[in-house]
Amino acid sequence: MLAKATPEEINRIVGELYPSASGTCIKTGPTWAVTSIKPDPATRRPGNIISGPTVFAMADCALWFALFATVGIEPMALTSELSIRYLRPARGETLYARADIHHAGKRSVIGSVKCWIDDAVDTPVAVAQGTYVRPSVS
Repeated sequence: MLAKATPEEINRIVGELYPSASGTCIKTGPTWAVTSIKPDPATRRPGNIISGPTVFAMADCALWFALFATVGIEPMALTSELSIRYLRPARGETLYARADIHHAGKRSVIGSVKCWIDDAVDTPVAVAQGTYVRPSVS
């Protein structure tokens, strides 16, 4: 089974519609997506730690992109709820997030996200879970 949207398609539509979006989709599968960002100095805290809001935004972005990979491009899908648990300081150069979709219904899409730094995929800095609401079809 293939993803309904490729990283190239996702990055193109997000770049056109939301040019200030900071995350980049780097991989997709039938029910998942991986994003990355190289945070700038403005998003760093003392100790060179990537800020919590940056990690949260990356988790949200990954879940949105995973929705696209699962059901197709729906740029008007909205975050209904998202909760995050920070596990350790996010120190490093590149922040990654992988979102996995657990349920994709007509109105809502539910998934979980793991965030990590650089190549430490097995040492998450945060985990999140959330729900997106799909636009209603008239």
